[in-house]
Amino acid sequence: MDKALIVGMNMTAGADPNRKKGSFDLAMDEMVSLVKACDMEPVGRIEQNMESPNTATYIGAGKVLEVREMVRALEADIVVFDNGLSPIQLRNLSRELDCPVMDRTTLILEIFSARARTREARLQVEVARLQYMLPRLVGLHDALSRQGGASGAMSSKGAGEKKLELDRRRLEQRLTSMRRELEGIAGERETQRKKRAESGIPRVALVGYTNAGKSTIMNAMLTAYVGDEEKKVYEEDMLFATLDTTVRRINPPDKNAFLLSDTVGFISNLPHNLVKAFRSTLEEVREADLLIQVIDYSDENYMEHIRVTEDTLRQLDAAKIPMIYVFNKADLCGMGTFATVQGNDRLYMSARSQSGIDTLLTLITGKLSQRYRDCEFVIPYKRGDIVSYLNDNAVVHRMEYREEGVYLDANLSRIDAARYTEFMVLP
Repeated sequence: MDKALIVGMNMTAGADPNRKKGSFDLAMDEMVSLVKACDMEPVGRIEQNMESPNTATYIGAGKVLEVREMVRALEADIVVFDNGLSPIQLRNLSRELDCPVMDRTTLILEIFSARARTREARLQVEVARLQYMLPRLVGLHDALSRQGGASGAMSSKGAGEKKLELDRRRLEQRLTSMRRELEGIAGERETQRKKRAESGIPRVALVGYTNAGKSTIMNAMLTAYVGDEEKKVYEEDMLFATLDTTVRRINPPDKNAFLLSDTVGFISNLPHNLVKAFRSTLEEVREADLLIQVIDYSDENYMEHIRVTEDTLRQLDAAKIPMIYVFNKADLCGMGTFATVQGNDRLYMSARSQSGIDTLLTLITGKLSQRYRDCEFVIPYKRGDIVSYLNDNAVVHRMEYREEGVYLDANLSRIDAARYTEFMVLP
């Protein structure tokens, strides 16, 4: 396991729009978690107070020397910086420290790359990684000559520059190919979303900070109301355990079904390239009828996590979708395993013990109730397909076999009600 030395800069309030006063310790603690999630061992951390980054080396010249000495003393294999580094900063720091250097963006990209399971997720991560690498190719081939005397179109370019140009060309070709494949997958996703929208089944999406317990809640719902172990999603106590959006149909007894989506977790300063690359996957969030924001209530920085989640939702144009706030892991805060409700949109619960799942379902169905209506139908016997559909997609209170057809008293979506108006029994 590689040893990592973490370097952070604490800038004064207002110097960096992405850093708020008091958030530095949170950012550094998060860097430790990210380093561990990348299968590295954090062996030390160095901090510096500056009003703004040094354009050449991010940290000051004196601090660079201190970091170099600490790398030797701790036998660190890599130095990880708490923010994004420019190509020049990355090149200069690698030379000065004489060891590999990684910034926050690269670290998150490495984690995403290791965790991606589906073809789509792997492509999305690779696109983001290549987009980030392209401007940073300069300086990666310092071992090669930069002076050349050959004739021809590249006579003024050395071997290093020739390799740079070839590498850049290959990366751009690969990017084009992967984007084309992603467009095809995005088209398939859009077709699936349209079919779900036409079905009239409401869509509910789990959102929130990474490792808050979204997948645990998804699996608890599946255990309680579906009972199919094979439909469960991957669940682990780690950052970014889930990168793929998974949609499952929840069929609670005596209540209307809905589609539940488990989405990729958010984090502060999530690299723009990743947000852009995962946009098609996160369309499930924007198309949802209801959002469930899952919050790790046991984390002392949970209010900052809520802010980051809501900032990301604004980027996705999903900020106005109705929301339920689920404060998960409440049992770790001395609240026991019993669910506590505040109003009609706040729930304190423990998903691990499955406490509060029934209460959460009540909140969800309450929020979605305006999408449904009670109707009575008489369906001709020759339209058994409609009877079968309503039995599967509506809550049937009463069914009778009458001379003129099958009588149904049901609670169903307004979309389905409009679809079968001709069979409706009018008051």
